[in-house]
Amino acid sequence: MYPINEEIHIDGILDEPWWNKAEPATRFHRVLPTDTGYAAAQTEVRLLADDDFLYIGVTCFDSLSGPRPVESLRHDFAFGNNDNFIAFIDPYNDQTNGFAFGVSAAGAQWDGIQANGGFVSLEWDTKWRSAVKNYPDRWTAEMAIPFRSIRYIQGDTVWGINFSRLDLKTNEKSTWAPVPRQFQTANLAYTGTMVWPMRLPAPGIRFSLIPYGLVKASSDREAGKPTSYNAQVGADAKLMLSTSLNLDITVNPDFSQVEVDQQRTNLDRFELFFPEKRQFFLENSDIFASLGEEKVRPFFSRRIGLENPIVAGVRLSGKLSENWRLGIMDIQTSGRDEFAGANFGVAVLQRKLFSRSNITAFVINREVTERPNDSTFTDNLYNRVGGLEYNLASSDHRWTGKAYYHHSLYSGASSESGAASASLTFENQFVKATLAQTWVGKDYLAEVGYVQRTGYYLLNPVLQYKFFPSGGRVANHGFILTPVLYFTSDFSVSDRNLQARYFAEMMNKRLFYVQVNDMYIRLQAPFDPTHTGGDSLIAGSSYHWNEVAAGYSSDLRKPLNIVLSVLYGGFYNGSRFSVECQLNYRIQPYASLAL
Repeated sequence: MYPINEEIHIDGILDEPWWNKAEPATRFHRVLPTDTGYAAAQTEVRLLADDDFLYIGVTCFDSLSGPRPVESLRHDFAFGNNDNFIAFIDPYNDQTNGFAFGVSAAGAQWDGIQANGGFVSLEWDTKWRSAVKNYPDRWTAEMAIPFRSIRYIQGDTVWGINFSRLDLKTNEKSTWAPVPRQFQTANLAYTGTMVWPMRLPAPGIRFSLIPYGLVKASSDREAGKPTSYNAQVGADAKLMLSTSLNLDITVNPDFSQVEVDQQRTNLDRFELFFPEKRQFFLENSDIFASLGEEKVRPFFSRRIGLENPIVAGVRLSGKLSENWRLGIMDIQTSGRDEFAGANFGVAVLQRKLFSRSNITAFVINREVTERPNDSTFTDNLYNRVGGLEYNLASSDHRWTGKAYYHHSLYSGASSESGAASASLTFENQFVKATLAQTWVGKDYLAEVGYVQRTGYYLLNPVLQYKFFPSGGRVANHGFILTPVLYFTSDFSVSDRNLQARYFAEMMNKRLFYVQVNDMYIRLQAPFDPTHTGGDSLIAGSSYHWNEVAAGYSSDLRKPLNIVLSVLYGGFYNGSRFSVECQLNYRIQPYASLAL
């Protein structure tokens, strides 16, 4: 890190004399296909900083000649389909939360917010500048990241940082600070250290306002009605209370600019889960969204403001100190048609324990404030969920786990209105083993959450083993065994899914797998497997079938590639045969066509 007193011109060319004064980070370590030795395609990184920006200068050297594979110029490109460089920054140096900024060899940007030890959420976006320059034997990049775009604790001079390089021509992934190959390079347990030789800028007054105005005109000429006009105004605002704590405010928001969801076909009995993409909910979203687990989430922000318009909302989130994080949210919606207006309140307090673990307490409240003009309204007037969670993460990330207890309160709630879970995972370069169990009471109710089903006990162990042959065409191969067992309250089996998969990844990036499934389901409610509105299978009926599946993916580095999957077997009281084939053609770097 070298402090400077003038702004760098971001053009991808490292020709400013300041770059030569910064000591480069070199000798990148290979992560894949093996995590021994140094990378063949080496990288140099230099860091500069002034009062407003952190500058990153990168030189990515080629070990093989030829074009650099890139998919397109799309923002937040697919990591594995593009030559790229990414910086993972841990301003709190807690090996848990951070920020990611990257570029592809074609100049596309990639940014996200990191949580839970390194998971990157690409839904988060911020403003920063970058540029890339390509040469026959290397490509260079310049990045300017505003301090106002990231969060840090004022006065801290030691940050965690790591740099990741993916060189698809050699199928090599490398990092500055070594990372074991079983983990993602985004894993913050393996960052290096960045020491600031200067005092970081104080927050000052950091305020942003995004107002909007909307005018609608409508007419019904057939009915002879005159044109009517409707105006709507609103705004989103963000106020930085400190370098690590921010306040978000929204008034009568309009979410029409939000990216649409990817279309998915539901063949299951349960509701699909779609990620949150509205900007108001995204920063520090992990403190809210990581409550619970995949199928038992006490809070799901998409329950707010989609059926009823949001009148106003306020959200306070961030880091209070080195060991404490806070998230508070209060949102008011108005009533519309058969939907009641309600107030939503969430409070989450998190305390760091040991090196990377934490304990979290939360309360979620939904209170009806405006009943619809419908005499048949029978919804709960209030619903509250409180809980305590412990998240385990060892210093080397080999051991991870979670334990929690949630309890819901509403009119008529019984002793069966709770949920509890415990899971533990061990992972090294060969073995990944998980033991997870969950109990959800039959009366557990989280109206602001995402809960697929209630009234069950789940046992879900997982065992994976990988082989890494020395030399040859195979990079790695192995198997995964996944038994999934659901029990009712009397401990009789209601669902059983026994999965066994063999997979292989080749050195040339080709992938294939074969899988067999043994399925058993005893329906707890009527269900139409075709989703066509036909006759439903009756509750209490049982079905057992077997499936076999296979998949193949060709070398995605090639301009023309294919992804193919086939499944054949039973399906409830019938059978199922499906073939999915996607043919991709890349017009590098401007477009990627799929059929």
